[in-house]
Amino acid sequence: MILDTLAKSARDRVENRKREKSAEQIRREAEALGSDTGFPFRRALEQPGISFICEVKKASPSRGIIAEDFPYLAIAEDYAAAGAAAISVLTEPEYFLGDDRYLREIAAAVPVPVLRKDFTVDAYQIYEAKLLGAAAVLLICAILSADQLKEYLEISRSLGLSALVEAHDEREISMALEGGAEIIGVNNRNLKDFQVDVKNSLRLREMIPPEILYVSESGIRTAEDVQALKRNGTDAVLVGETLMRSSDRRAALASLRGGAE
Repeated sequence: MILDTLAKSARDRVENRKREKSAEQIRREAEALGSDTGFPFRRALEQPGISFICEVKKASPSRGIIAEDFPYLAIAEDYAAAGAAAISVLTEPEYFLGDDRYLREIAAAVPVPVLRKDFTVDAYQIYEAKLLGAAAVLLICAILSADQLKEYLEISRSLGLSALVEAHDEREISMALEGGAEIIGVNNRNLKDFQVDVKNSLRLREMIPPEILYVSESGIRTAEDVQALKRNGTDAVLVGETLMRSSDRRAALASLRGGAE
């Protein structure tokens, strides 16, 4: 399963980085930045209507190279100018061709909060995200135990970071709720076979209490998709490939946002 491969790659990457900078050192550096952030990522998603989390992504395991030309700063600035509530930046280097540098530079350049999109398998990566300037991290239930999820949520909060907790089915939503997640995202892409079905997040919406922010991730291609999610009480959508493949990203986002009006 590709998710297992991605998780193993992330574990290997973390172990290599720990040899360069110890877990204790990176924790101290991250904590020294303070926790009084006001949680801007969560605040952005709490605004009325559907918020858009727009993704900066060069490639993916299922689609290969998505953007040969990859002016990541210009892409992020286009998103922010077109009304994105937040920006998601892939930092996974092996399969998504991401880079921590993209996140660091984007977070410094745009006025909206940035999510570090990676495969978090170690607390080390949460401290890294803080140092890179992220406002939020991704925690994927399918690659974490219930205890890990609770621990990583606590660490994120202690650093002033939000966490987007990703689930794919009923069991994982229950795990997210029991772990104390404040933002739950349902991925419409099945990471076992890469099939995409927006109805997945429509179907699972009823499991999420109204006080928990709800995000629909992947496969959102049209204003009609957004309208269906709006009717279902979705708080935010995470859109990547649809925007990345567009020759005019501002216009593409404006078109999608039309479905939220």
